[in-house]
Amino acid sequence: MHQAMAALLGDGWRRDPAECLVYGYDNSRLLSVPWAVALPTTREQVVAVVRACAEHCVPLVARGRGTNTTGASVPVAGGVVVSFERMDRILEVRPGDRCAIVEPGVLNGTLQRALQADGLFWPPDPTSADFSTVGGNLACNAGGPRAVKYGASRDNVLALAVVTGTGELVRLGSATTKGSTGYDLQRLLVGSEGTLGLIVEATLRLTPLPAARRAMRALYRDVDSAAAAVARLMAQPVTPSMLEFMDGECVRLAREGGGVDLPAEAGALLMIEADGEAGTLPAAIEALGRAASGEGLLALEEAADEAARARLWAARKALSPALRKLAPGKINEDVVVPVSRIPELVRGVQALSRESRLPIVTFGHAGNGNLHVNLLFDPADAAQAAQAAATMPRVFALALDLGGTLSGEHGIGLAKRDFMETALDPGALGLMQALKRLFDPAGILNPGKLLP
Repeated sequence: MHQAMAALLGDGWRRDPAECLVYGYDNSRLLSVPWAVALPTTREQVVAVVRACAEHCVPLVARGRGTNTTGASVPVAGGVVVSFERMDRILEVRPGDRCAIVEPGVLNGTLQRALQADGLFWPPDPTSADFSTVGGNLACNAGGPRAVKYGASRDNVLALAVVTGTGELVRLGSATTKGSTGYDLQRLLVGSEGTLGLIVEATLRLTPLPAARRAMRALYRDVDSAAAAVARLMAQPVTPSMLEFMDGECVRLAREGGGVDLPAEAGALLMIEADGEAGTLPAAIEALGRAASGEGLLALEEAADEAARARLWAARKALSPALRKLAPGKINEDVVVPVSRIPELVRGVQALSRESRLPIVTFGHAGNGNLHVNLLFDPADAAQAAQAAATMPRVFALALDLGGTLSGEHGIGLAKRDFMETALDPGALGLMQALKRLFDPAGILNPGKLLP
């Protein structure tokens, strides 16, 4: 196999341990060095690599840029990592059809900048957009703040070309925004974390760039007041383009660690944005402001221009640096609960923080009930590391008890795999396992991930 792959890929076949080490970890900080790394430039090469791995029963892991936090791209079984960094072409942009055809290694940010000339964008906007690939975004169904209005990756893909675990190249979906021709297989592949097939081409659904946007910041006495406002905001006709939540600990850190001018009595914060035509935005902002107002509101501030908008977002931007000052280690997992259960989630997390004596801060995409729970600790302190490892599973259990689910956009990977049996109906899990066997009968695609 080694000689055949070296002949096929040339310098795109790596066996040197030092070179392979670079492809052995992702943003989860987990590490497992692969036996080899393949850097294909064409789908035909991907087909050949998968067929060779299937023939020799060699595990295979697809990789974008390794920005995911769940260990999904760590080759825990060794084998071959297929990195798509050289398949990074935007093949076609079709403004009239509002779609773009791209290879999986295209960076999200690169695509967004290329689409601006046609007044379009691809809605998924994860924090890692400038560094993460479209293929990686699709693999874990990445979302971001705009998902509340425009949907996540699964909602913005029309068609895929995929290589299955047997090395068969199949096309799923079509470049149309409507379709009722059999099973919705392209959406099935999104979020499958490379366990069913390797995406070698994606036809993406695009959206016109809004002409203008306006933002406001609402401060509340407590989490319950903010959550009630979220429910009101999502119940009225104007859908915000962003609706971000920060708990009281986040507000305190932004104030004390980031130097942002926020009142000491604020127990929660909402960042609210609307976008659209400039002429319609004042009415939209007025409607959102009415919905945001209510019991527990301390202050509601609207941004008059982009400079003011940046100032309002300062609290959110100050949060990550403040977290780094508070502790050298962080476990960041996303969970989802019904919007009405956000207060219970945050209260439960705060109780776990007190019990574990570890700081835990919660923020995220309130309109979807998708919150990021950040558990802070010192990895060099064995007791803290053990307490952190024991506490995060209780966060997952809390989210499930509240009628929620394990992830909204980070995916499952290794971090949450062992909770899948609790999170899913046994029948649904059985169907997933059957699909895995159908797409990947030899079990070579990203083994040990997603499914228990």
